[in-house]
Amino acid sequence: MTIQQMLGQKLVFGFHGTELSEEFISLVKEYKIGNVILFLRNVQSADQLRRLCAQIQELIQAETGYPALIIIDQEGGMVTRLPQDAVNVPCAMALAATGDPENARRASEITIRQLRGLGANFNMAPVLDVNNNPQNPVIGIRSFGDDPQLVAAFGRAALEPYAGSGILCCGKHFPGHGDTAVDSHLGIPRVDKTEEELEKLELIPFRRAAEAGIPAIMISHVLFPKIEKEEIPCTMSRRIVTGLLKEKMGYQGLILTDCMEMGAIRDYYGTPQGTVAAIRAGVDLAEISSTIGLERGAAQAVAEAAARGEFDMEEIRASVEKILQFKKKVCYEIDPSLCNREEDRQAARQMSRQAVTCCSGTPIPADERTFFCGCADYRASGAGNEDGSAGPFSEYMAKAFGAVGVVTSKDPDPEEIRRTALQAAQYDSIVLSTCNGHLFRGQIALARALAETGRPLTVVALRNPYDIPLLPDCQCAIAAYDYTTPSFMALEEIFRGGAMTGKLPVKL
Repeated sequence: MTIQQMLGQKLVFGFHGTELSEEFISLVKEYKIGNVILFLRNVQSADQLRRLCAQIQELIQAETGYPALIIIDQEGGMVTRLPQDAVNVPCAMALAATGDPENARRASEITIRQLRGLGANFNMAPVLDVNNNPQNPVIGIRSFGDDPQLVAAFGRAALEPYAGSGILCCGKHFPGHGDTAVDSHLGIPRVDKTEEELEKLELIPFRRAAEAGIPAIMISHVLFPKIEKEEIPCTMSRRIVTGLLKEKMGYQGLILTDCMEMGAIRDYYGTPQGTVAAIRAGVDLAEISSTIGLERGAAQAVAEAAARGEFDMEEIRASVEKILQFKKKVCYEIDPSLCNREEDRQAARQMSRQAVTCCSGTPIPADERTFFCGCADYRASGAGNEDGSAGPFSEYMAKAFGAVGVVTSKDPDPEEIRRTALQAAQYDSIVLSTCNGHLFRGQIALARALAETGRPLTVVALRNPYDIPLLPDCQCAIAAYDYTTPSFMALEEIFRGGAMTGKLPVKL
């Protein structure tokens, strides 16, 4: 292999649209890019995605001589990239709320079948972060919980089905993104913990996953100033990538960056320069997911750094050999019969049903005299899709019960709160849905106003359960974890008198 061919194997690029553009094809040909990442923006349907994956493989095989890793973020819940005619599973925290690690295993088995049936071969999951900061705007329900032993147990159950499946998986975001209050898509988080402190909490799930043979680990864009003295995030830190993960932990699998276009890198260091630094730090795969100009700039910067002798070429060769060895473990045959099986869809719905957790009280059964309200789904962080995966909760429930449903804003102002409470007071009972009300406190103010009407009030937290401690006294508080149609179906059954069996996997 030429140096350019080796460097191309270490890059993962993405694009916009549901077909390969001439501009992206040209970039692959020029820099021999070996891998692609897909998002929901690339997906219309199962058939379309199969065709696209086949075209990607044909292009990259022809240009590099090797098949492509086709990567996708299919965590479940709010981070799902598959079309409606495939099966999306619940989020990690919902799976943990069922209390049964077997559900994490089942969810992975379902996801593996979808990817084998569609053509993607590398899933960026499971999330192994311990979400020990309730104000975390980017992890939250993507984590199994705030107990490192629970996260380790569910994480290990989630990764085990991937062994020998032909699909790779990836634990993220090393050495831990759970104790942050900044979304690294938008800014640069900082965690003031020593390595010894990380060993007692954040590193526990990653060590367990490494022992279980997880094929890949993603590095976070987080500053750890008590470990890395330079003002650079983990992604660019040789002390963390090579020193901590490879040498101290003995990890020998693939090491990936998070997207190098995220604000934590792009706005503070520059995507091209950050990509060069990440490769110097020892990562195997550097991801730039969206902007052709930044992708081209990064590929050029990497090539120029190699020409200047900035990389240890023996390390580069060993890294590329490792990538190619993992490519041999991947299944490249697409089997459409594996995707969208009714039994998998039913199993995913059942897991959503088992997750719903009664945090206090008992809900009053709903009917046509129930007033449903709450905000529509929205992009809560850069990790989520631009559009929500389900229509508004209040509209779904209004249709189900022949009732009234009002869609509020995600952070209602005093006038909207007054108006909604006046309308709600005309009904016999009220059901309010929240969606990260702990971050958008107008939702909590609305809950207080609805409680003051004197009508029985049930509140459902459709994303993070951290909304619940902020609520006023109410008839019932429920954690559902996912703003998805399967969650709505589970809640409809509960509002018709069904029982709840879920247990909170976090302390409130």
